Amino acid sequence: MTASKMTSVARFSAQARLRALQADILELILDRDLVPGDPLPTESELTAALGVGRNTLRESLKALQAVGVIEIRHGFGMFVAASNFEALTDGLTFRARLSLRHHGEEAMQLVDVRQALESGLIGAAMDRITPEQLAAVEETVLRIEAAAAAGEPFIEADAEFHRRLFEPLNNELLVSLMDVFWKVYRRIHLEVGGPYDVDLEDFATLHREIYEAVASADKARAAERLGWHFEEIRNVIAQSTA
Repeated sequence: MTASKMTSVARFSAQARLRALQADILELILDRDLVPGDPLPTESELTAALGVGRNTLRESLKALQAVGVIEIRHGFGMFVAASNFEALTDGLTFRARLSLRHHGEEAMQLVDVRQALESGLIGAAMDRITPEQLAAVEETVLRIEAAAAAGEPFIEADAEFHRRLFEPLNNELLVSLMDVFWKVYRRIHLEVGGPYDVDLEDFATLHREIYEAVASADKARAAERLGWHFEEIRNVIAQSTA
């Protein structure tokens, strides 16, 4: 075996051992029934329990911190992290930005996933929406319409519109995933720049139509208009990669 191949095998073996150690740490958290905010055992306790050296342990702990599983507070210790989607956001943002240089395929796929979530859940959200929540959705539409009339983009108001639309589901995971998608899309928007062939007032009218479909309990029309909304996003990405 050549020296380069031996180096590659050794590197792969080291990575495999680190992944195995990370899995062991996760199992320890589960076995001890720890919840977000709970402290982890000390480094000394972990090295003894897992049978590894301190440096190897620290490398694995840093990797788990990077993906939001644990939180290391210097001077205080290590803790099970609260829900954290920053690593997912960073990863998807990079993949989407990279794809913009190669026909935007992955950026388009992200839009597909987001549309599937919203179109699939809009009916359930409409079943539970209260008059107060519906009024909050309309308030956001008014903000979007005012921005469009002034010729100003309304990405933040658009994100708020969708959050309020699905607020009746009381689904924190869905809200977190929606925030991830909008952070990614906002970065894509900055990446592609403009101007593009998007009529802000037409886009605002589409939000009004989604609201009106929800207000009139027309689930099919609401899902259809949501589909049109995401088609506009696809058009922006397509124009940027043409």
